[in-house]
Amino acid sequence: MSVLRPQDQLPDLNTATILLVGTEDALLQQLADSMLKEDCASMLKVHLAQSLPLPSNVNRPRIDLIVFVVNLHSKYSLRNVEESLRHVDATFFLGKVGFLATGAGRDSHCSVHRNTVLKLAQTYRSPLLFCDLEPCPPRSLSQVEGLRATMAQRLVRMLQICAGHVPGVSALNLLSLMRCPENPFQEDL
Repeated sequence: MSVLRPQDQLPDLNTATILLVGTEDALLQQLADSMLKEDCASMLKVHLAQSLPLPSNVNRPRIDLIVFVVNLHSKYSLRNVEESLRHVDATFFLGKVGFLATGAGRDSHCSVHRNTVLKLAQTYRSPLLFCDLEPCPPRSLSQVEGLRATMAQRLVRMLQICAGHVPGVSALNLLSLMRCPENPFQEDL
């Protein structure tokens, strides 16, 4: 079994690499394109994968951040993420993994409950973001593009922190910076 480790490669100067893992190829590609449009001092590299492990015969760069994308309309998407998590070294969970739940705007169509993904993120002590990446009434295409651009900005900022390009902030601080006081972990109650 191939395990993805954060220290497999040395960091490149002024380069930040993110791996988006999810089953929705078109939506991930749109998000990746939005990220690459963001103004950033670092050279951004965005890689997409449907699942882990990654092929072992590929020469890949160091990965600074992995974002697992769960479509709340698909139980397959959740199972895919849960299976992929088995192929990530535990040291990645020290601030270099995040979760993104899509499709939260249409609760009536969700086959995966938000709390399921929240518990997954809590288990791995990783940040969780919610965003709708596909158009659905009453949102127009331009509204969805705006939401996608906002999410791209947040992911680029997270990536810069995880790559060590934000002075005074480390990847280990990422979870505490993103945690809402209204939504503490179960053990903290």
